[in-house]
Amino acid sequence: NANCSETPGERIESYLVVNHDEQLTVYKQIADKLDLCQENKEIVCKPTAFINHHSVNEPVDVVLVDEAHLLWTQGKQSYRGKNQLKDIMERAKVVIVMFDQKQILRTEQYWENQMIEELERQAKKRDNYIVLKNQLRMQADIETIKWIRDFVDRQEIRPIPHDTKGYEINIFDTPAQLQEEIQNRSENPGTSLSRIVATFDWEYIDKKPPHYQKYWEVAIGGWKMPWNKQIKTDRKAQKRNKKLSWAEQEHTIHEVGSTYTIQGFDLNYVGVILGPSVKYRDGKIVFDPSCSKNKKAVQNRTLSDGTKQNFAQTLLRNEINVLLTRGVNGLYIYAQDEELREALKHAKRH
Repeated sequence: NANCSETPGERIESYLVVNHDEQLTVYKQIADKLDLCQENKEIVCKPTAFINHHSVNEPVDVVLVDEAHLLWTQGKQSYRGKNQLKDIMERAKVVIVMFDQKQILRTEQYWENQMIEELERQAKKRDNYIVLKNQLRMQADIETIKWIRDFVDRQEIRPIPHDTKGYEINIFDTPAQLQEEIQNRSENPGTSLSRIVATFDWEYIDKKPPHYQKYWEVAIGGWKMPWNKQIKTDRKAQKRNKKLSWAEQEHTIHEVGSTYTIQGFDLNYVGVILGPSVKYRDGKIVFDPSCSKNKKAVQNRTLSDGTKQNFAQTLLRNEINVLLTRGVNGLYIYAQDEELREALKHAKRH
């Protein structure tokens, strides 16, 4: 609706913004291949960089914000504002936003209801509000997708349906069995993009691990695997991997991905480790924030009225929503909680 280009042939100044390092890498690679970066090397950028380099007095024409639920709604690090989306909207004539509340993962990304409702009202008023209902990633029957939605949204475990399209949901007794099956899938050229991911229930900070262990790792009993971005590769591989997302790098078959590396990406088969923060009690899936190591999800958030509130239940549910919906061809699950594991095995048998 904005008057971006009156003159035929005039170049529209456009940007793609995403607040996710892995996706930023992929989008920059695509932009390079399409020769979009020749005139503007910052055509793909993170929100803080865009905000800091553009003025409200000279707005650009179009900004496409992918994964807008990852934008910050409070100040953090180099961002001194209060809401990244509002700041972007002030610096562009047209803003196209892809937003999914069920993929918000951290307190600094949390949107208060009135903020979302106001943005929706503005978009609807201009007839610019579009609801996307279909999940095109998973090559699965509607009943299979509904099983996952019931697991996440209703926190219920129904019998796992037989999928006529061949989508496979499998339950494993041990993480080692899960690892072996994902490894086998990754060795097949048609399903090489198969990886293990896990809930953020094991310690991992952006520093060297303790002296008594080589990596920050996911450890269950005698089994363990390094967290993502822990294994060091040689210089040749580092150069090759520079333009690849985490899942596309060959050595990451030996690592465990998190929501922060896998969000927004497709895998052939995803192996999901549900750690101790996800339990099954009295016929319902429950979330235990005391078992999560994701401080950004379980800490309190100060709202616009000055009150503090905890959104851990919602954010931990969003975490498994992201993890369980990565697989195009199949979903493999190992649950550390015994009751949850038995309930899943029972659902598979029936």
